[in-house]
Amino acid sequence: MKIALPRSSMNRVDLYEEAGFDVTEGSGRTEEEMIALLRDADGAHVNTLPLTTRRVLEACPRLKVISRFGVGVDSIDLDAATELGVLVCNVPGSNTTEVADHAVALLLALTRNVVGAVATVRAGEWGERAMDVRRSVRRIAGHNVGIIGFGNIGRAFATRMRGFGPDRIIAYDPFVSQLTGDLYGVRMVHLDELLGESDFISIHCSLTDESHHLINDQTLALMRPTALLVNTARGPIVDGAALARALSGGQIEAAALDVTEVEPIEDDNPLMTLPNCLLTPHAAGFSQVFLQECAIRQAQNVIRVLTGEGPPHGLANPEVIKVVAVMRATDPGRWAGVPDFSTALML
Repeated sequence: MKIALPRSSMNRVDLYEEAGFDVTEGSGRTEEEMIALLRDADGAHVNTLPLTTRRVLEACPRLKVISRFGVGVDSIDLDAATELGVLVCNVPGSNTTEVADHAVALLLALTRNVVGAVATVRAGEWGERAMDVRRSVRRIAGHNVGIIGFGNIGRAFATRMRGFGPDRIIAYDPFVSQLTGDLYGVRMVHLDELLGESDFISIHCSLTDESHHLINDQTLALMRPTALLVNTARGPIVDGAALARALSGGQIEAAALDVTEVEPIEDDNPLMTLPNCLLTPHAAGFSQVFLQECAIRQAQNVIRVLTGEGPPHGLANPEVIKVVAVMRATDPGRWAGVPDFSTALML
């Protein structure tokens, strides 16, 4: 069987070759290049861009499993993959530490006015401007921290925040019970309550139809004028235009974003010029350790599915197992001759 990989120095071709697969590496920067690379593949890696659309999936009749770089799968048409009998795997938990650390770093950059302090020193201004920087510094201790999304990363962020001595840590996640919150010293609340009571808000939820533009004109209006907002999750969770209006109008104090609605962010985006908005280039999830471990887990996902040796690290469309079972019983199609994994994969 054949594996197709967008060319990368991190690819673990050796793991595939040890498992007896043929590997092809090539360019995958556009939809057309992805189709050309994956057309005859049984398994493949995909990245954030280009999007793995229905057109790409339908053009690859042998494809059985794709392994997505990182945690998110919003770049893949999950409905099309499921309909076609293609497993969509990811590597959950692979960069939880990195993203939680980056969220803390962004919050500290805001509360300690790190960027302003560095600029002051470089400008040689230790007079009134330095005093302005000192006056702007805030403490986390004694204040309320709000977390939107309380999965692995949200919980890791809460654990880190506890060391700063906040008055309260509260979280909003409709899929998490207070019993789980109790394990982390966190009170689960409704979104409106979190927005109104938090001094510092960090976003850690997945991008779904429900969370798209969750932060908008209406929800920003519920925040305190001194609120600081951090987003290391997905850009479209925040309505960028609404945030720019809130920041420029003093509706909230400041924001720090690692992700934006369009990436890379456009040069003329108003967020680029606002002094109370810090931007980093979607770097929160990265470290050398993550890159190495992610490549290994991506390969293991594909190998396990195609050999039936065990479950992948993450399966984003578990309902596909039923689709594949029906295909095997009627017209196997792309799954002809592949070991049955029905007892190896976990629903």
